[in-house]
Amino acid sequence: MDQGVTAGPRGALLVVGDVITDVVARYRGPLAAGTDTAAVIRTVPGGAGANVACWAAHAGCADVRLLGRVGADAAGWQERELVAAGVSPRLVVDPEAATGTVICLVDTGASAERTFLTDSGASLRLEPADWSDALLDGVARLHLSGYLLFSEPSRALAAVALAAARARGVPVSLDPASAGFLARSGPARFLAFAQGLDVLLPSRDEACLLTGLPDPADAAAELSRRVPLVVAKSGAEGALVARSGSVLARVPAAPATPRDTTGAGDAFTGAFLAALVAGADPTEAAAHGCRAGALAVRRVGGRPPPRGDRTVAAQSP
Repeated sequence: MDQGVTAGPRGALLVVGDVITDVVARYRGPLAAGTDTAAVIRTVPGGAGANVACWAAHAGCADVRLLGRVGADAAGWQERELVAAGVSPRLVVDPEAATGTVICLVDTGASAERTFLTDSGASLRLEPADWSDALLDGVARLHLSGYLLFSEPSRALAAVALAAARARGVPVSLDPASAGFLARSGPARFLAFAQGLDVLLPSRDEACLLTGLPDPADAAAELSRRVPLVVAKSGAEGALVARSGSVLARVPAAPATPRDTTGAGDAFTGAFLAALVAGADPTEAAAHGCRAGALAVRRVGGRPPPRGDRTVAAQSP
């Protein structure tokens, strides 16, 4: 039985990204407009960047660090949740904005598809002044949440972090994060930033949007002409690993009956990066990611099980 990865001796993973409060409402559709729809509602910690960090720690990465920005309203709770998950947080407390909040509407039908209502709050108010090059001390990989690119202050912060990492020879990965925000901000602007990346981790829809190509494999291959390694996450269809204009591997998904697909892509990314830090090749790392994604969809919310539960590695790829 695969027991996961152990990444501590090879250096730390630094994640820069959003820390959010998720309000998850699970219902069986359709929604009844203008009146009540019965639902099960829970408030849980979330945010793509924070979720990635937690899943990397759960997958066995011994030193995971997170830079994010929160409001005073939830700073203590968010920090406690991150520490409990095995993450070392550096949370900047915004003096004005509240912690970002996302309402996740999850249809409990067969697909467990979700719709997000997003108030980014403090999370996208990260700015270059929040960065210090010392954050990279001992870091083997830097991961940036794509949500950073959707506001000017946090985009500037992401550019500073990327430049600092490249100066030190630290490889940088990025997850585009949101097809909706990506469409509004424009693929061209995103791709201009992506020129400096080492790894791009789009969803199937994001890969197609960024290239204008309808086939995910063609889209992943095309993106790998711009970024050295592209891993396109395709949910129940697994993942595609592409380099130098070609798809090198198609990694099958692990079987799962979904309850809530919130955070499945973050789970994939976290486990994938933990495996890379531990020395796995990209295809092997993608298999770790697929198993983490399968575990994530069986849970409500975007975070992994409590520490010590290594279910993410319970099935061989």
